[in-house]
This record gives sequence, structure tokens and C-alpha cells, in this order.
Amino acid sequence: MQEYKNILLIKMSSLGDVLHTLPFAAELRKLYPKAKITWLVHPQFAGFVPDPPVIDEVIYFDKKKFNKMGLSEKWQYFCELKELLHSKHFDLVLDMQGLFKSAVMAAMSGCDNRLGYCELREGSSFVSKAIKGNHSQEHVIERYLDVARYLGADVPVGELDFPMPDLSKETESLTTKLQEEGMPLQEGNLPEYVVLVPGARWETKEWPPSHYAELAQMIVEDGRYVVLAGGPDDAAKGAVIKEISKCDQVIDMTGKTSLRELAALIKGCCVYISADTGPLHFAAALKKPLVAMYGPTKADRTGPYGSKNSTVLVSPAICAGCLKKHCEKWHCMAAIEAKKVFEIYKEKVKS
Repeated sequence: MQEYKNILLIKMSSLGDVLHTLPFAAELRKLYPKAKITWLVHPQFAGFVPDPPVIDEVIYFDKKKFNKMGLSEKWQYFCELKELLHSKHFDLVLDMQGLFKSAVMAAMSGCDNRLGYCELREGSSFVSKAIKGNHSQEHVIERYLDVARYLGADVPVGELDFPMPDLSKETESLTTKLQEEGMPLQEGNLPEYVVLVPGARWETKEWPPSHYAELAQMIVEDGRYVVLAGGPDDAAKGAVIKEISKCDQVIDMTGKTSLRELAALIKGCCVYISADTGPLHFAAALKKPLVAMYGPTKADRTGPYGSKNSTVLVSPAICAGCLKKHCEKWHCMAAIEAKKVFEIYKEKVKS
């Protein structure tokens, strides 16, 4: 096995994709315990890039800032980033994104030894060598791990290590926020609660707010609190669900937590429920009981992985798995009934 001293791992987005890359990062560190490993990421997704000793350094490409720049500013930004990457003298670059933007970064690194996972798209295969292993038709985590296997790692299928940060500080701040929103402490502890995350990156992946409200009402009647969670973009959905449910035991925390506070919230819940969205993979990595609802996307490729206490509920619609981000006849997610989700939830809390 060839030894490397200075490795660049490129995985800039999104939240779920970063979380899916954690087992690969863990295996990379085991392979090269003495190497310096650097991760290139968008700032908004950096909260779960592993701390040392797994990852030694983080470099940011601020895409949001970049998109607002003028042409001359963009050129200056690229020149500065190229100079920074060259100064690191990487001897191995791993493009785990497989897109045009990551290919540009890999090329700018100045390293000639560039590898990527099996699905190098948007011309990235002309920059990095695609590694297609025995698991190229399986879950994306296994596809990433095939790169580690190519480098010499012995990784049994399904045996995953998710290096997660210490969330004790976030748990304290989160507890205070929940109390401020109306959740009482019971003998010094938070009561049992269920986390619902209503947002998703694609509009076609979202479960209707009315369905979430119906489910929340049933959970509250079953004696538990419901916490709505997600980023600032989910705040409007959270407000609608809160309004429809008309339950004081439904706590709306959408847009009110940091990324790590969101993970702490999920870590403390008794059950997690959402469609195909980034926080779902927090729940899977934390081995939480979870229910995941899938319509246009395919759970066998990007679903919760590594958790034995997860249930995937696939839409009964005949067109499920179409992979469409927009749909004029969209109905697949609405076809998943709240009553069915509640039945699975009841099984989770009984076990």
C-alpha cells in the first residue's frame, strides 16, 4: 500500500452528502494514521466535518459569497484559493463530490494524483480517476467506501463508523431554547419528544404540512411532545404546521437552532420522522429510531444507512422513484397517509 503524507478530501455539499462521507473519512484516517488530511467544504456544511484526529484541517469554498461577486472579484477569489491549495503540496486528492465545481478544485490543487468515486459527473471524470468497486450499485456510502477499499482498506459492508462531535454544549443551549419555547422540564429533564423535519431540498420530496399537522396531533394525543425542526428555509412550513395542529405540545424550532443544536435535538428525541432530507442522516448516524418517507428519490441509494432501527415508507404511487425535482402532477408524497406513519411510530416507541 502506498503511503501518502498530505491528502485533500473534497466534499463541499450538501448536509446529507457530508454525513454520508463520514465513514469514508474514518477509514481514510485508519489507512493513513500519520498523514495530514484536509477537507474542502462549503462553510454552511462544515459543522459536521470531523474534528482531529480524523480531519486535521478544513478549507472553505464559500459558494454563496462567490455567487454574489463580480467577475474580477471571482477571479481574485480563485487565484487566492489556488495559491492556498498549491501551498499545501497535496500528494493525493479525493474528489468525493463528482461535479464540475469539485473537479475545478481538484485541478486547482496542483496535485497530479486525483481519484474520485464511481459517479464522476459534469466532466469531473476528465480530471480525476473514477474508482468503480464491487458496490457501485449499492448505497452511496458503500460507493464512497469503495474508494477506501481501492486504497487498501478492509471495510465489511454495513459496518460503519460515523465520527460525530461532542454535542454537550449544544445540548445545554438547546435545552434552554426548548424551555423558552414552552417545553417544561420534568424532574430536571426534558420530557419525551418526537422530532419532525418538514423541509427538503427538492419540493417533490416534501410531505404536505397538513399531513405533518395530522401526525403531530396524533403523537400529542399519545402523550409526547412534538418538536418541529429544520433550517431558516423551513420556518414558514413550521409555522403552518404549528397553526394547523393547534397543540401547545407542538414546539416549533424551525430556523431557531444551529446545525449542531439540530443534531443535539435529534440525539435527544425518542423517534425521528421526516422525508428524504439532510437531518435524516443525523438520525441514522446517531442510531435513533426513525421513520423516513420517500417519493421521488430511492432509499436503496440515498436512504438512512447504518441504523437497524430505521423504517423507510415508500409512496404507493406508481411513479415513485422518478427522481424528478419538479412535477406538474406531483402526488406521490401526499399518498403517504399520516395514519400509516403513526402506526410505524407506535411500533418504534413500544420496542
